[in-house]
Amino acid sequence: MKKLFVGSLPFAIKDDQLKDLFSQAGTVESAIIIMDKMTGRSKGFGFVEMSSDEEASKAIEMFNGSDVEGRNIIVSEARPQEDRPRSNFGGGRGGFNGGNRFGDRN
Repeated sequence: MKKLFVGSLPFAIKDDQLKDLFSQAGTVESAIIIMDKMTGRSKGFGFVEMSSDEEASKAIEMFNGSDVEGRNIIVSEARPQEDRPRSNFGGGRGGFNGGNRFGDRN
């Protein structure tokens, strides 16, 4: 199986519509739209698992840049979660470039 990332999706598209679309390229094992936990609305991207590498390549070729309900979608091979850069959101050691917060007065 090969997992694909699908971005720039129309916000109204549902899992079953995504599966139907990608089934044109081969056997779809799963298709899921990622939803915002707070609002319950689509985040505009999802993942599709194709049953083989060949079908995944065909799906990328067929759908990357194609128009779906007025939006040009992005289709690429999904990266493993651990390969994604992690954001730190200001964490670290105090945020004062390693010095103490009162300046380097000794």
